[in-house]
Amino acid sequence: MKFICVTLLIISGIADSRADNFDVVGPAVPLMAVSGEDVILPCSVKPSISAVNMRVEWSRLDQRGSVVHLYEDHEDRNTDQLPSYRGRTRLFKDELENGNTSLKLSRVQTSDEGIYKCFVQSESWYDDTTAAVRVEAVGSAPVITVDGFDGSGGLHLQCESKGWNPEPDLVWLDSEGVTLTSESTDTHRDDTDGFSVKHAITVYNSDTKYHCRVKLRHHMLETEIIISSKMFNSRKTLMILNSVAVVLSVIAGILIAVFFHKKIGNIFIIRSCASLRLLLQNTQMWLDRSKS
Repeated sequence: MKFICVTLLIISGIADSRADNFDVVGPAVPLMAVSGEDVILPCSVKPSISAVNMRVEWSRLDQRGSVVHLYEDHEDRNTDQLPSYRGRTRLFKDELENGNTSLKLSRVQTSDEGIYKCFVQSESWYDDTTAAVRVEAVGSAPVITVDGFDGSGGLHLQCESKGWNPEPDLVWLDSEGVTLTSESTDTHRDDTDGFSVKHAITVYNSDTKYHCRVKLRHHMLETEIIISSKMFNSRKTLMILNSVAVVLSVIAGILIAVFFHKKIGNIFIIRSCASLRLLLQNTQMWLDRSKS
């Protein structure tokens, strides 16, 4: 009989301990957020028991567990919160009673992209789950700049666009919509501003329209430029002016050389004549003294 009572007590204790157990459930797929907007990171306790008296901690796994938001002892305790999240995070306090421990992140930035952990702890149990966040940012309209001509007469064009996430596709197109091969490409990523892309090409045709297009999923921005014959004519005019300037420089150099050569020659003649005059004077004085 005693054995049966002990067994029942053990079973009862196990049942009570299991009653305190819970699972923390998060999103099954990565969350897509848009830069500048708000996003909710789902997290909940199952079965739906109250989390009011529990510890709820959100952190970044990809940043060594840095604190994103902490709720403990019925209040937010964000003393150790990452500075970049200050004033941008909150729990749904009214929903804690139902086991909802989701986090609202306001004014999403590209630097918010990463893996988050939702950790929930009671007096006797704890569990956690993760949520991956991907941030999509639409950058600036592409800007085309003209970088001058090369030795073969080609005109250098450069296109740049900033502030994208993830990395977008940038292409050059001619007036017929045919994709042109970029001669040089440069991609740079900033943790705050996202991706910057820059592509350059060289064109030889005048009176032609060229397009620079940046695409990211369903977003697309485009800028065009018309290369007029005046650009190439101005280059020819500049080349002619440069040639004339070179010729004039050469002629001026020759004239200066002749001038200085002639001036030096005249100085030599003048000095020679003066020396000869002095020599004749000395000779005459010597002859006069000899006669006397």
